[in-house]
Amino acid sequence: MILPVYVFGQPILRKEGRFIKEEEMPEIKILIENMWETMYASHGVGLAAHQIGRDLRLFIMDSVQVEEDMDMGKGFKKIFINAEKISEEGEIWTFEEGCLSFPEIRGNVDRPSKITIKYRDLDFVEHVETFDGFNARVIQHEYDHTIGELFIEKFKPLKKRLLKKRLDLIKVGEAKAGYPTRPYRK
Repeated sequence: MILPVYVFGQPILRKEGRFIKEEEMPEIKILIENMWETMYASHGVGLAAHQIGRDLRLFIMDSVQVEEDMDMGKGFKKIFINAEKISEEGEIWTFEEGCLSFPEIRGNVDRPSKITIKYRDLDFVEHVETFDGFNARVIQHEYDHTIGELFIEKFKPLKKRLLKKRLDLIKVGEAKAGYPTRPYRK
């Protein structure tokens, strides 16, 4: 089922996610299937549970679909449950990012080129892996959602000021996303 994407202004996007318990996995597996469907319908490469209204340490990504366009090496499709960042390192590189929770907003974000992360997979098996390049960037972006951080916080101050009006339009549901969204309504 395609779920609406929660957009800027929704309080859940600023909330730190809770860790998932193993006994929740039957429900979480259904949620993940819906997340895949939602992400693909929205033309995203990653989606965090916060973006569909659930404050969980959960995100998915599929960089295979853009590996040729991005000339970034081998992509992969992966689920990250209860992710915890161990370290970020490597050269800082700037890249223009977008986010499904910010329709029509893009901006340069500086991030380290590598991330080491601990997470659980769909079978609730724990992994510790290091990722680099574009894959690391997607993981960093989605991981940030799980701890209540937004990519616009990494924009330069001038860029933030220039986007204020557009961000206000997103808050009230007046941004054209091309996919179902859930704006904040008081």
